[in-house]
Amino acid sequence: MNYDPDNLFAKILEGEIPCNSVYEDEHCMAFRDINPQAPSHILVIPRKGIPQLSQAGEEDKELLGHLILVANKVAQADGLDEGYRVVVNCGEPAGQTVFHLHVHVLGGRALDWPPG
Repeated sequence: MNYDPDNLFAKILEGEIPCNSVYEDEHCMAFRDINPQAPSHILVIPRKGIPQLSQAGEEDKELLGHLILVANKVAQADGLDEGYRVVVNCGEPAGQTVFHLHVHVLGGRALDWPPG
């Protein structure tokens, strides 16, 4: 799968589409999901265009770790001290709808297991 530079998240990164940003740095951006699945639902996206997790390479290991650390940072900032879930959907069958790698941070209510 080739990366589509016109995808929704690429347009958010370029400032073409507004978002409710909660965190930004040189490697990623975090913002509130417009269709939240929990009281707190934040997306963390890399600035690098990677369509899905399965297409990340060895050269992306620091970036992937950074995304998880930012997920923790935004969860703590959002008051999710009791717990939260981090989800990465990979491919359409797993529920991925925007093909720009992204990490979901969900919390603010009890989350059932197993998901799906």
